[in-house]
Amino acid sequence: MTTLKTRDIFALGFMTFALFLGAGNIIFPPSVGLAAGEFQWSAALGFLLTGVGLPLLGVVALARVGGGLDTLTSPIGKVAGTLMGLSIYLTIGPFFATPRTATVSFEVGMAPFTGNTPQALLIFTIAYFALVMVLSLFPGKLMDNIGKIITPALIVVLAILGIAAFVAPAGEIVATPAAEYASAGKALAQGFLQGYQTMDALASLVFGIIIVAAIKAAGVTDTRLHTRYTIYAGLIAATGLGLVYVSLVYLGGMSGTVVEAGASGVNILNHYVDSTFGTAGIFLLAAVILLACLTTGVGLVSSCSAYFSELLGIPYRTVVVIMSVFSAAVANQGLAQLIAVAVPVLVGIYPVAMALIALGLMSKLFRHKARVFIPVMGVALVFGIVDAIKAAGFGSIIPAVLDSLPGSALGLGWLLPVTAVLVVATVADRARAAH
Repeated sequence: MTTLKTRDIFALGFMTFALFLGAGNIIFPPSVGLAAGEFQWSAALGFLLTGVGLPLLGVVALARVGGGLDTLTSPIGKVAGTLMGLSIYLTIGPFFATPRTATVSFEVGMAPFTGNTPQALLIFTIAYFALVMVLSLFPGKLMDNIGKIITPALIVVLAILGIAAFVAPAGEIVATPAAEYASAGKALAQGFLQGYQTMDALASLVFGIIIVAAIKAAGVTDTRLHTRYTIYAGLIAATGLGLVYVSLVYLGGMSGTVVEAGASGVNILNHYVDSTFGTAGIFLLAAVILLACLTTGVGLVSSCSAYFSELLGIPYRTVVVIMSVFSAAVANQGLAQLIAVAVPVLVGIYPVAMALIALGLMSKLFRHKARVFIPVMGVALVFGIVDAIKAAGFGSIIPAVLDSLPGSALGLGWLLPVTAVLVVATVADRARAAH
């Protein structure tokens, strides 16, 4: 029986870390730290819950059910499961996350040298997605190409930036936190919501396919080992992501006296590396961003192409080409536009994704999974739509009673109803099974 050696397990973990570490993981933590000020550690904890905890739980949930997203959603039926899959794959794929890997890498890594012009962005996105396409055409080689070559280089550069953030902070904490971070509780909740922007909880539901494919490509055939190695990879990736987030939140928090309030993560990072490392710092940051975004872009294109290839019966490599071209076109809308449009979508889909992850982890407790999955995810969907409407600026049409729910002001009004339905449905399920 073929097993993975320790170095191969770490290569798998590094590959998983690199797949998750993309655009949002680098640009959002500094802005969270800046806005939170003295409450940066509360905000960091909230960010870690959604930016690290949920992705790890998503990987574990897929490992436990022994399949991909289709297996995890099977209790809600084929049609509903397909719609769920489409919403997740399109969100982290060609509509938002995949194009964002190109726009962030351009604005942080290339714009300081070329200027932030539409023409420069167009040329960059064509070259970027051409490389993503080539790497994605051979998914079985991802562990070797990313886990053993690209990621170690990325980790070295990130370590330099992370250590520098603590050893040589740019300034001091801002005297007054932003209004939405004005207390430890508010900062925790805001950090939690900002973690949505990484999209990693959604990505965890699809990267399982890539992780298992890499394990199979290494010659491992035992499904129990697939589960074990997937969890190991998730733990290694979660550790790396946690270290990155903590250092970047601190970097942003200690920039309060040297950048203007509300500065974007891109501006905070550019200012820090320029003031700390000079010209070498600009190249350092460009290397971090390009490597991080490239590996995530490859992972997203590969996983989305595998899904749509199976769903539509189109050859995998054909889908890779289509996905790369479409993502390049969307990327030319610009980073600010992509972020603005993505917020309502993410706020709407995250409650459903989190409910699905929780149900996957608890699935062995249920006698008849559909009796629990359907009502819980149905309620999560309703409240997700409500929150999406609010985030889109149409909160006035939402019934006032929904705003009175605990946590609704923080975007967590769905949590209590979904938990209540989960408890009731689980009790009812076990009671019916007993008769």
